[in-house]
Amino acid sequence: MTIKAVLFDLDGTLLDRDSSLLSFVSKQYERIPELQAVEKNRFIERFIELDCHGYVWKDIVYQQLIEQFSLQHIDWRLLLEDYLCNFQQHCIGYPNMLRMLKELKNNQIKLALVSNGYGQFQYDNFKALNIDHLFDEILISEWEGLRKPDPAIFLRALHKLDVSAEEAVFVGDHPVNDVRASRDVGMRAVWKRNGQSDQTVDADATIEDLKELITIVLPQADPI
Repeated sequence: MTIKAVLFDLDGTLLDRDSSLLSFVSKQYERIPELQAVEKNRFIERFIELDCHGYVWKDIVYQQLIEQFSLQHIDWRLLLEDYLCNFQQHCIGYPNMLRMLKELKNNQIKLALVSNGYGQFQYDNFKALNIDHLFDEILISEWEGLRKPDPAIFLRALHKLDVSAEEAVFVGDHPVNDVRASRDVGMRAVWKRNGQSDQTVDADATIEDLKELITIVLPQADPI
């Protein structure tokens, strides 16, 4: 069946969250003198460890950092507010993201974002990539009242796009929340592998570079 729509996860799929976080934490450390009681590389490494690829929210991360490093005269709430206000300035998309999306759009493929996370925060990060004008629908878990891997959020996205599951592809980096969950509702799933060479995922296709998606969705297209 012809593919009419491609749905994307955000973090780890379109947004290079690891590079973005590294950029943000480095600048936050330089901006806030109280953090500099700790050696910079040590602070950054511990932040990234506690963050656990985004699965630990930053209120917990900052409280743990303050306690573990015995930081003085700094409130975790101020650090969290700084994160919420400034992270989007450091958002970095993966290589070939824009070219790939434009190619799909130029071929009348409908595009949607389906992301877990806090609504405004995720939306601001998405907009910072300067690709929002290419998307037909944006679904973020807080705003939808649903979270992946709940099949309802995928079905809602398909309904908004007016396509069937068989006519859609989902692209994501999480083996359960993205790949298995989208396949369970009848979509084809593409796993974006980010250096997880030792992991096997039951996807319809696996990519490491977003440009590879072109020949999956548009088999007759010239590779970019």
